[in-house]
Amino acid sequence: MHISAENLIERTVDVLLAEHPGELVKTGSPHVVCTTLPTHWRSNKTLPIAFKVLALGEVMDGTIVTIRAGNDENFCGELRNCTAVMKNQVAKFNDLRFVGRSGRGKSFTLTIVISTNPIQIATYTKAIKVTVDGPREPRSKVRHQGFHPFAFGPQRFGPDPLMAGLPFKLPASIFSAALPAYLDPAVTAVSGLCFINTSSH
Repeated sequence: MHISAENLIERTVDVLLAEHPGELVKTGSPHVVCTTLPTHWRSNKTLPIAFKVLALGEVMDGTIVTIRAGNDENFCGELRNCTAVMKNQVAKFNDLRFVGRSGRGKSFTLTIVISTNPIQIATYTKAIKVTVDGPREPRSKVRHQGFHPFAFGPQRFGPDPLMAGLPFKLPASIFSAALPAYLDPAVTAVSGLCFINTSSH
């Protein structure tokens, strides 16, 4: 039975998501998945878990991965610690912070840039809403049920199985068959329009 490259990639992603339910999410690229972000978060606050990008194709260790965030109201939201290095197909962002606000009732879309040749670009649409105060529980719920741990602060987890690397690697021939629009080098020209603060304070 012949399996097309597209079906193989789709099945691989489905298996990966099933092994990490609720932890990972698909992006606009079939070759890239990433950590699920909270739907609403406070500006300049540490995320509950480290943000990670997983590449299903052959990406060399040491490859730079950059995150950008924006929407129609704030096209270039300020981020901190938004650059990471790929290792074993996983890029872990230490203390990624969303400083810029997404606007009332709006969420940021993330652009994930993997500095391969050609550059790979993936999008995580409506990834996270960022406001000054962050999510708030109703007063009655807080009084009777206590605080929601995910909404109000980071949690400590055991060893992260994803950081050991993926147990598989799809052959490069799968990705060289056709160049999707998001891998088009012309698309990356827009990156020069946006400056993001990566310094820590």
